[in-house]
Amino acid sequence: MAYLRKEKETVEIAYSLNRVWTAIPKVLTILEWNIEQIDDTAHHVKAKTKASLMSWGSVLLIDAVPVDKNTTRVSVATETPVTTITAIVEFGRTRQRINLFFMELEKQLAS
Repeated sequence: MAYLRKEKETVEIAYSLNRVWTAIPKVLTILEWNIEQIDDTAHHVKAKTKASLMSWGSVLLIDAVPVDKNTTRVSVATETPVTTITAIVEFGRTRQRINLFFMELEKQLAS
């Protein structure tokens, strides 16, 4: 039986929307995750991670919203299909992918 494992995280970042939005595609390229859809007007990205031998790829929905001139709220929601067999191998990977995205985003914004 298959089901979706879902995780979501929202953070506020002390950088302008323009700077954050410019960094997001770079982060996805560095992580080698595929951009499936990108909407520059709505600041929305749909991306997919790579699958491995024992796990499926995750779909990430990334949204950036300005809080004020120098603060941006970034939300990342992930969905990972799992089965009873892959659930053990996949345990914690969905959360790990979100954390990996935010760590790389932090590096890109700091440089």
